[in-house]
Amino acid sequence: MIPLSQMENYMLPCLNRQVFGIDCPGCGIQRSISFILEGDFIAAFKMFPAIYTILLLIAFLGFSLVFEVKNGFKIKLYLLYLNAGIMIISYIFKMLQIIY
Repeated sequence: MIPLSQMENYMLPCLNRQVFGIDCPGCGIQRSISFILEGDFIAAFKMFPAIYTILLLIAFLGFSLVFEVKNGFKIKLYLLYLNAGIMIISYIFKMLQIIY
């Protein structure tokens, strides 16, 4: 197993950043997951603010595959919109910090 300190050597590079020179809205998710695995939950949130709602969405999707959930489609849709909103807002803040 790869030690967490060396995990960054195996992370995929952001193609958007390599081609255009700016981060994409998903930049930071791999590092955020590695921070969670290390137990640094605050750093994970700072790296990618939507990480916990994405994990909640993934957990709910898995749960709804096994069990039938009343209004499951609406809950999935709400979680998707919530994740998209958090990602867009955090991306705007990230880009504004680069500009200023």
